Amino acid sequence: MKIELCVVGKTSFKYLEEGQDIYAKRMKKYIPFQMHVIPDIKNAKNLNPEILKKKEGEKILSRLTKNDLLVLLDENGKQLTSIEFSKWLENKLQSTSKRIVFLIGGAYGFSEEVYQRANAKLALSKMTFSHQMVRLFFTEQLYRAFTIMRNEPYHNI
Repeated sequence: MKIELCVVGKTSFKYLEEGQDIYAKRMKKYIPFQMHVIPDIKNAKNLNPEILKKKEGEKILSRLTKNDLLVLLDENGKQLTSIEFSKWLENKLQSTSKRIVFLIGGAYGFSEEVYQRANAKLALSKMTFSHQMVRLFFTEQLYRAFTIMRNEPYHNI
């Protein structure tokens, strides 16, 4: 099993990238992990949000195989505690999928086609965060989930 965090657009802030890298490196102790950046759509500022989501969605869907388990990080997704997420992830790691792809969309979210392809939706909070900050928050939570599974001291109850 492999895990990929797929994100739309590059991160503008070095400190967020550095934080992501810390947890991405730590994660490799537990599972093959990689991040993939879907390049920004050209002239995105001139596009209607629905057209932009559709174009981003086409790029996203072209990267997936039918065997991938696609999990959207979406404000309307299911909210879990860190321990619940760890148990959820442990269960998904037992599936027949070869890769779990967690997806963070662009500023306007996902196209209808991406929603239809998704196997699950998770929310990090009822609060709204920038899609760039969510990358760091989620990478840390993913690392935390593995430390919980292994009963390691990173997560203090």
